Amino acid sequence: MRAAIFPPPPQPGRLVLLMVSWLFNPTRSEITSLDSGNIDDILNNADVALVNFYADWCRFSQMLHPIFEEASNVIKEEYPDKNQVVFARVDCDQHSDIAQRYRISKYPTLKLFRNGMMMKREYRGQRSVTAIADYIRQQKSNPIREVQDLEEINAADRSRRNIIGYFEQKDSDNYRTFERVANILHDDCVFLSAFGAISKAERFSGDNVIYKPPGENAPDMVYLGSLTNFDLIYAWTQDKCVPLVREITFENGEELTEEGLPFLILFHMKDDLESLEKFQQEVARQLISEKGTINFLHADCDKFRHPLLHIQKTPADCPVIAIDSFRHMYVFPDFSDLSVPGKLKQFVLDLHSGKLHREFHHGPDPTDVAPGQPIQDLASSPPESSFQKLAPSEHRYTLLREKDEL
Repeated sequence: MRAAIFPPPPQPGRLVLLMVSWLFNPTRSEITSLDSGNIDDILNNADVALVNFYADWCRFSQMLHPIFEEASNVIKEEYPDKNQVVFARVDCDQHSDIAQRYRISKYPTLKLFRNGMMMKREYRGQRSVTAIADYIRQQKSNPIREVQDLEEINAADRSRRNIIGYFEQKDSDNYRTFERVANILHDDCVFLSAFGAISKAERFSGDNVIYKPPGENAPDMVYLGSLTNFDLIYAWTQDKCVPLVREITFENGEELTEEGLPFLILFHMKDDLESLEKFQQEVARQLISEKGTINFLHADCDKFRHPLLHIQKTPADCPVIAIDSFRHMYVFPDFSDLSVPGKLKQFVLDLHSGKLHREFHHGPDPTDVAPGQPIQDLASSPPESSFQKLAPSEHRYTLLREKDEL
């Protein structure tokens, strides 16, 4: 279903040379070893920190060590200030408290931090010096595009989520806070800024930040809080940039499965935005209280034909709603029932109670059978999970535990 992310190195001799070099010259690079006494101070003072959570006995960790160190050496030449970029590591056997704090479930895990804040997306790219160095360069690039004319904002891509800041000057606490937020959320939103005379027309009551949601006719939303209160503006921006219903792709599938929550998925054709809008509305109306227990997702029917086949569907049957619990897949009976009050919520509650799993194996619960109707044991085998195949692979990581889902 997906291409291998950790292919055999094209030059085996090069990797062996790196590993031998690392074994005999373990202190040649400036990899900072973190422990409970220094971790907060080092991470809080680093603009960007890439931390390798590893175990010495893990073969994937052993293979990564020399690559990580050489990538550190490359980046140190470009960013010599010790607080600009920090490469660090945590021996999770020696510091299990730190591993638990950051919920490490596999070795090696590479997590990114900005000024002490752990980013939601860890590094999952190729394990090579070039790829890791390029990743850090990307993280150090400016996440905000400065516009020279307000027409550039009017021409912004309205299929994306846009956050626009209008400031009197760049050298200000307001802009520095905006920049800090953009550094964290630039993967989820497009950030634009305008200054001075260019932004004056939008600053009638002072510096201003607005959100332009997807859709040509969607109204702008204005941030009304303090522009120097990082926690406040970050929470507001995150709410706008990270939708309640996210799209699952082959690129983010591993990340989403590792969150450990079952999937409630709408399969729809790419241009069927009407069904997606209905699904989003009903999720917001019926399931907002379930946000921490299940992931709300939508998927392109054409791209995810294989999971559809698992539930005996094809793109011609879309839109289709299903739950993937990472053990089995369950189909919502009829998309047209989506707007029936409480119907979608009951589907999710039946997953959590075990009813969906039970009925697949033994037929309807006695309470669901009409009076006088004989109870039959309709044993069946529910389709196996399809999205579990996107989870972190044992060919790339040492996995610490298995999750047992319904």
